[in-house]
Amino acid sequence: MLPRIRPMRLRLVHKPFDDPDFIFELKHDGFRAVAYIDRGDCRLVSRSLKPLHFRSLRASLAIIDVTDAILDGEIIVLDKNGASQFNSLLSHKGENVAVFYAFDLIWLNGSDLRQLPLAERKAQLRALVIRSGCQRLLYAQHVNGAGKQFFAEICRLDLEGIVAKRKQSIYKDDGNSWQKIKNHKYSQAEGRHELLTRK
Repeated sequence: MLPRIRPMRLRLVHKPFDDPDFIFELKHDGFRAVAYIDRGDCRLVSRSLKPLHFRSLRASLAIIDVTDAILDGEIIVLDKNGASQFNSLLSHKGENVAVFYAFDLIWLNGSDLRQLPLAERKAQLRALVIRSGCQRLLYAQHVNGAGKQFFAEICRLDLEGIVAKRKQSIYKDDGNSWQKIKNHKYSQAEGRHELLTRK
């Protein structure tokens, strides 16, 4: 039986930084989720450990050629320019094109990977995504060390922010290994609180 995973938390920091010990990923605007794939079945579970009911996405992930796997990622809907659209995701209008943006591999074919360094887990994740051929499973690319330049670029493109992660960190929530830096001028954040409270 697969272990239940509590997703790593992101600590908010207010300024981008450069550090050779960190990688930097794009922070997409969606629903954080853990995907449990087990012998032809897939469950998607939220950050608060509640089930997520994206049926067609679950069906696509379920047929990936693994015995079992646990992936950490984000469920997102992308526009034609590759930018995530939170309102489409929230309204479920984009459910048929929702994708799983995977940024960590926690378990694979009976092996618990949580004690491996992040860099090794991501290498295995990239290989899995490529091998799967699944168009609704995306691999989270990253840049090494150069957080300031990367952050400037995502702000120019009006994206949500970036995530900084220690390359050698294991999958254990120490409150410091994963950090988020938000774009405070991100246009889709306007009115977000009011939108969510109406739901």
